[in-house]
Amino acid sequence: MILLDENIRSDQRELLRAWRASIDQIGYSVGRWGMQDDEIIPLLRRLRQPTFFTRDAHFYERNLRHARYCLVHLVVERQEVASFVRRFLSHPSFRTHAQRLGSVIRVSAARVSAWLPRARREVLIRWPS
Repeated sequence: MILLDENIRSDQRELLRAWRASIDQIGYSVGRWGMQDDEIIPLLRRLRQPTFFTRDAHFYERNLRHARYCLVHLVVERQEVASFVRRFLSHPSFRTHAQRLGSVIRVSAARVSAWLPRARREVLIRWPS
């Protein structure tokens, strides 16, 4: 399940859908509108293998790793969200649920930073050429 935070613009959600991505969004098809950030983690634990995309920096914390979900913090402009979600999901290191689950990841134009399951240090991953 690919899940967008409610603060991601609807035009970005629709662009992903136009690219044939199966996307859900907090407040539209999952959860409820106005959910507080501290309610999202328990929600993710109840869903089936969600990868949650947000622009909120406080979700990029090592202690938020959990085997049932993946958190992705997008450090990109609002109008770039869809293209970076798509780019991330096609990255050789993160194409499948199995590769993503248990990770907390930061995505920027320059690189991908990640707290992988059981890692003691943050890992920096380059974008493919």
